Amino acid sequence: MPEDATFADVLAANEEYARDFRLAGLQAHAARGLAVLTCIDSRIEPLAMLGLGPGDAKILRNAGARVTDDVLRTLVLASYLLGVDRAMVIAHTECRMAGGGEDEVHTAVEDAGGPDTRSLAFLVSSDQEETVRADVQRVRSWPYLTRLQVGGYLYDVETGRLSRIC
Repeated sequence: MPEDATFADVLAANEEYARDFRLAGLQAHAARGLAVLTCIDSRIEPLAMLGLGPGDAKILRNAGARVTDDVLRTLVLASYLLGVDRAMVIAHTECRMAGGGEDEVHTAVEDAGGPDTRSLAFLVSSDQEETVRADVQRVRSWPYLTRLQVGGYLYDVETGRLSRIC
């Protein structure tokens, strides 16, 4: 199958990256014993904002930084197989998944030319801090993660600062 131009820019960048690749031999374990769940928002640089480098932490991302079943499953693997003993749930200011409602997101997707998404739950929240507290509690109470230390935080996209929620 011939290559098209859809990914040409990032594939060219990958070639440049691979020429000077320095992570060969890096262990799969989280060197700092940390997992970070945060949002997919491009304004968030999880490693840089926490003073971390490659190999220090396991980074999990989804829309809204929500603790889903998949996040729980991943944390179990990270905890028992990859050296993770602490986790941070980091939401952020100005998040599209906070402050509105499910109906608004479904409408926005449709207005943007997307399909009817009402069969999906986007896990939108009107109280971001309470949502972080509930998500942290979900991890803390998950029977497979009893040894994991968990904290909840809010990242300010205008200042780069973290505030502890719980």
